[in-house]
Amino acid sequence: MAWATTPDHQPPPPDAPRPESRDRIYRSSAGIAGGVLLLAIMGWLGIDALVSGHGRTPWLALATMILLVPLVTAFTLRPAVYANEERLRIRNPFRVVVLPWTTIATLRSGYSNEAVTADGTRYQLWAIPVSLRSRKRAAKRQSRGATADSSGRVSPAAPARAQTDRAMDDLRELAEAHPHVEGTQDAVSVRWAYEVIGPAVAGAVVLAILLAVG
Repeated sequence: MAWATTPDHQPPPPDAPRPESRDRIYRSSAGIAGGVLLLAIMGWLGIDALVSGHGRTPWLALATMILLVPLVTAFTLRPAVYANEERLRIRNPFRVVVLPWTTIATLRSGYSNEAVTADGTRYQLWAIPVSLRSRKRAAKRQSRGATADSSGRVSPAAPARAQTDRAMDDLRELAEAHPHVEGTQDAVSVRWAYEVIGPAVAGAVVLAILLAVG
């Protein structure tokens, strides 16, 4: 069958670049919930101190909020991992790291989940924390799911995985589809999050001055 085309629907040329695939996004729901709760408490206490405080209290409250709000946001709401067919982007509290898949030697899970490059540099995945409690719950679900046949032989249930372990499994599949090649020219990109560091440092400086002045 011949391939028919029309002027307003042309197939892309063979050498046209592929459109970038959509990101898979991984974030910690517990971290987000905790961050929202902490920010709500800080906002309530801080605004109360600003409105009803006397003397230096409003200024101390303002400086404390300028210091703590960026830090709480950085460690709870900000962390995220974005993965697509080309690269892994890690948004940690104070850095954004972009790793092409060909630069990643392994994705390691221990007390934390990490991406390890060919030169041994490790980048922690803050958005995908290791939860020993979730692993224990998954193991209990698996043991309860085991069934016994008519002869009394116990058949093991399908392996149960914690949510963060499943996320790492997804990332490993992407990494295995794009293995590291010696001599690759792909580069790792690391950018500091000055939008977080700047306000936090400013708040710390103002708070230190206020405390020093007395």
